[in-house]
Amino acid sequence: MNTPQPDDEAPEIDKPADQDRKGEGERRGRKASKEQRRQQLIEATIDSLAKRGYSDTTMADVADGAGLSRGIVNFHFESKEKLLVATLQYMADEYSSHWRSALARAGQEPADRLWSLVAADFDRVICNKRKLAAWCAFWGEAKSRPTYQALCGARDEAYQQVFVDLCTVLKHEGDYGFEPKALALALSATLEGLWHRLMMGTESVTRETSFQAAAELLASVFPRHFVRDETGVRRRAIKRP
Repeated sequence: MNTPQPDDEAPEIDKPADQDRKGEGERRGRKASKEQRRQQLIEATIDSLAKRGYSDTTMADVADGAGLSRGIVNFHFESKEKLLVATLQYMADEYSSHWRSALARAGQEPADRLWSLVAADFDRVICNKRKLAAWCAFWGEAKSRPTYQALCGARDEAYQQVFVDLCTVLKHEGDYGFEPKALALALSATLEGLWHRLMMGTESVTRETSFQAAAELLASVFPRHFVRDETGVRRRAIKRP
């Protein structure tokens, strides 16, 4: 029996448009699901670092915290080190995006931008106990881990340069006598120190009192740009002509 040959002239059968859309939707769904799983695991890693510290955090802890199987953790990250690097990368990106957004919303006035940059450090989104504890866990390991140093260093370099630039402009506006790079380092070090105080959990140190302390420093260093009113809130006193 001869096998029928295909008809060369037969018209090509097109896939229905809704079938194409369904396939595209399924692909997007799989991609979203993968990203969601990764994010679940990263958030669970932050929780574990805050609860157990760096050394005692395990892949099993992360899986249990995320409510996922241990095989899922291995599938997405392969090792504890890769999971931790991804977590630090996420936190560094989140921090960078946060302060850059704060600057964008502040407008072009240097005093407004500096105020917003300082205030952003005490926003609950990034300044909360679990994330502060996770940052401290990574900082404790950074000295012996070049990858961590690179991730933290890249964040610090860009952030620090913004402080230097703002201090330089404000110095000229207010005719201050400080050295901009030295003052910028002092300001960023003050913010880091306040984060450490918050991490220690002293009852008298809160996000609000920490921001108040930072604002007090701004009012003292830039008296022509920030003043104290009767409520104790620091406000910008002048604008650039």
